[in-house]
Amino acid sequence: MTRVTDLMDVFVCAGCEAVLTAPVVRVPLPPEAHVSCGHEFLPPLMAPGTYAVEPLPSGRPSRMWEDLAESEAAAQGVYAPVYGVSFGPRDRAVVAPGDVRGTVLVPERCGDSCLGVVAGEGPNLVCEACGLPVACREDDCGIWSAVWLEPDAVRRVSTGVPAPVGELTPLPPVEPPGRWSPRWAAATGAALAHLLAASDGGPVVLPDGLVTELLGPAVRALLPAEGPAKQVGLAGPGLPGDDLDIVLVPYGAPPPVGAAAVPLPDGVWSYLALPGETRPIPASGTLPAGVLRDDYPLPDHPWSLLRPDRDAFLYTLARLPEVRSPWLRALYDRVWTSPYGSVF
Repeated sequence: MTRVTDLMDVFVCAGCEAVLTAPVVRVPLPPEAHVSCGHEFLPPLMAPGTYAVEPLPSGRPSRMWEDLAESEAAAQGVYAPVYGVSFGPRDRAVVAPGDVRGTVLVPERCGDSCLGVVAGEGPNLVCEACGLPVACREDDCGIWSAVWLEPDAVRRVSTGVPAPVGELTPLPPVEPPGRWSPRWAAATGAALAHLLAASDGGPVVLPDGLVTELLGPAVRALLPAEGPAKQVGLAGPGLPGDDLDIVLVPYGAPPPVGAAAVPLPDGVWSYLALPGETRPIPASGTLPAGVLRDDYPLPDHPWSLLRPDRDAFLYTLARLPEVRSPWLRALYDRVWTSPYGSVF
């Protein structure tokens, strides 16, 4: 597991110092953090015992892109048209609801929702000890279950305890009963944005296998096929990535010298990069020579091709300074103004 820090932290109330979370370790913000998904309840955004920080403004208040000069939007970290530009606080931390301690939900402070809870005009969780509004609880349909801590109302305190050693655990791309994982869709949408920015508008050559299946259709739709091509491949633990121009790496992993990095969440990267089980084997012992099992479970098969999440793609690309280059801004506008799913 990629960690930003090596020590565990807790968050405390800025008003009374009451502890508000279990010990948590900082990890990169998941690419699906600001992407909704269908009309269903979603699991927690963050894994237990972890937190992430959104460095850009998030939440309310927001202003329409049309009402801003591009320099005003750029000051908020947005460089291409979006529906709304947040002028909310920076550096909001997000944790799993199960890691929250000592807070009380105030229903009157929740906004309009469908099947769950969303924040209203302000935080809907208050400190149980002193009543200070400290966080926003969200778990409505289509929204990842999460608690967003208000940066001015909480304080991060290091416990001095080392974080547990994390392992790279592959995340299967297909969920029962056959749909693509929304985390994978968001990850590939965000990765596509970084890949296009690194391409400089020229062709790229993707590695054989699942990477091409995931990104190939979008790359063919958005980048030219002729001209000097940049080589794309996987790099990271155990994979040096030599002779590659663009590398897919786990969040936080340094790319090889001279290569541009396309970050991927640990679970997605490890599924692509680490060898999985390749043949049926018995639970114990060995099979006789020439005998194969006939009860080996088949892998999950998706209903359709995985498409990179359009919203994650646009969200990520709009916040990359490279989108201000004329060719990439034209490409962004093409996707932005096209009907959903018509480009890739």
